[in-house]
Amino acid sequence: MHHVVVERWSRQSSPLHRRDARGKLGVLVAFLVAVSTTPPPAQLVFAGYGVMLLAAALASRLPLRGMIARAALVLPFSATFALLTWWAGDPVRALSLAEKSFLSGLAALLLIATTPIPRLLAALDSLHVPRTLVLVIQFLYRYLFVISEQAQHMRLAALSRSGRQRGQRPGLVSAFRAAAGAVGVLFARSWERAGGIYNAMLARGFRGQFTLAEPERFRAADALFLCAAVAMCVSIRLAL
Repeated sequence: MHHVVVERWSRQSSPLHRRDARGKLGVLVAFLVAVSTTPPPAQLVFAGYGVMLLAAALASRLPLRGMIARAALVLPFSATFALLTWWAGDPVRALSLAEKSFLSGLAALLLIATTPIPRLLAALDSLHVPRTLVLVIQFLYRYLFVISEQAQHMRLAALSRSGRQRGQRPGLVSAFRAAAGAVGVLFARSWERAGGIYNAMLARGFRGQFTLAEPERFRAADALFLCAAVAMCVSIRLAL
């Protein structure tokens, strides 16, 4: 459950964890713009982006191996386009496509791994992002925990009821039928659990907006961090 691990990372303490979420969002936007506008032949620039992200991960006291492994999950989606570009006779552009996807995923993961979701969504709301979108992100993220909990319960129940001997595996057809049935039951149970959670939220006074117990203030250190990080992105981008 990757979201559980990332949630635990976001609760740690480091200089980057203590920065305001709005400042980190601004740095992420600047970084993504710089990466997306970098020409494919500028491989040293991509290396500079990677060094910048690795330095930020080290400063945040995050495990590099876990960060890289989770950021690499975006590569299968971009690998198809990269391979098509490679076969079309443009290997440099294909390589840059994979690099841009990985660097963008690592940057987004670094933001989520250093910012608790409530503070990140509060920052989006303060920046006048449509509230409907903010609520959808909030519910989607939180219901991942509901679905994963139900999946764990179903897995333990299936293992306790299993009559197979050790090393014995079911056939492909029976395994597919069991998986399809499990997905249907998981959806039904998660839907019922989500309805109960929503009713409990309404009973506790939820009116369509999440609020923080201690709202963040944008301090001078946050402004300095934003300016320095954006200047670094621009400097690396222009180093052609």
